[in-house]
Amino acid sequence: MSEGELIPVEVAYALPERQLIVPLEVTAGTTALEAAQQSGIEQEFPGLVIDAGTSLGIFGQAVPPQQALNPGDRVEIYRPLKADPKAARKARAEKAKARRADEGGDEGGEP
Repeated sequence: MSEGELIPVEVAYALPERQLIVPLEVTAGTTALEAAQQSGIEQEFPGLVIDAGTSLGIFGQAVPPQQALNPGDRVEIYRPLKADPKAARKARAEKAKARRADEGGDEGGEP
């Protein structure tokens, strides 16, 4: 790729009820963060702020904001997690264990 050449990329963002993929052409050497900012996707989702702290990925793989793009890359803007997955898993396991104990499934002896 030569400097100044335009390459096609996409920028994607999704909420549970809506998703948007914005196709655009950027200059070779453009970073994931720059493409996300150039896409204008912030105007489509109130509250979305794209800055150096925004989590980004390319085709499901996390990348740093300064990652240079290749032709055809899809930059994905990730939302912050609402709950820590490890803590949620632990809470579900404790709830299931308590439910088994209430049903008599954890008595420890043979019938």
